[in-house]
Amino acid sequence: MNARIPAVVAIDAGQTGMKVRVRTDASVGEALLPGVRTDQPVLPQIGLAARQIADEFDLDIRHLAAGVSGLTDGETTPAAVAALVRSAGAAHAVVAHDATTSYLGARGTAHGAVVAAGTGVVTLGVGPGGAARVDGWGYLMGDAGSGFWLGREALVAAMRDHDGRGTATALTDAVRGRWPDLEQAYIDLQADPARVSIVASFAAEVAQAGADGDAVALDILRRAGDLLAESALTALRRVDAEPAVCAIGGVFRSEALREEFTRALVNGRPDARIVEPARIGIDGVEALIDLPADHPLAPLTWSARA
Repeated sequence: MNARIPAVVAIDAGQTGMKVRVRTDASVGEALLPGVRTDQPVLPQIGLAARQIADEFDLDIRHLAAGVSGLTDGETTPAAVAALVRSAGAAHAVVAHDATTSYLGARGTAHGAVVAAGTGVVTLGVGPGGAARVDGWGYLMGDAGSGFWLGREALVAAMRDHDGRGTATALTDAVRGRWPDLEQAYIDLQADPARVSIVASFAAEVAQAGADGDAVALDILRRAGDLLAESALTALRRVDAEPAVCAIGGVFRSEALREEFTRALVNGRPDARIVEPARIGIDGVEALIDLPADHPLAPLTWSARA
């Protein structure tokens, strides 16, 4: 029987997909797996994915690192992380919320703030005052300026237009493209288990309508930019961070949103500057393994050994 291959496995686990990187002495490979279900415990899902990869490629997982969407306090206990080590068959595992790994990917160990805005949004500030999370509280209680927020605003605007309560907008036709009978749309949406991703998918329609000059869409995009800038400014203030802000995620592809975000950021903090991400999220996951123990993000990571 051949000896297993020593490997480092990094998993960037979001709700829409899990990006996996396997690093050995001889090669680096990546794969995309289905996302985590945040309505279920997430660490067992990470353990199962790691075990399947190890068995398929005959790996000896020396280090397993995971940045996980939906990671709760109950899954960061020593017992929960130790169970991950056992289920994955790893010698060592370290986990963190994906906000932490997004930060490490974008800024490394440097101070500042990272706004990560996709379907949801979370902002993390790192500075002399420690680390501060702003928003990321889910689509029911937060995620202001996120893809879901944009999509929901689009749906509200479309129904206001349909009723005659609001301004006419191209977003109405975009919504009608999915639900020809607008008065039945809310019933169908509420019954759909994929409703969060469906709502968030309309963020792209808002961005396109805004680029085409639709006044309602532009108003939505600008309000989102203001909300995201507010989160960044709050994070900087709470930890007295260097005013370097990195904005990552799909919502920032909108030029109108990004311009408003930058304007509001500089208006609130004249010395603030937008910086480009140094690397990507999966790089931030790998960085967990060697994160210095005295770094402000270290208390936001949890590890265990076999």
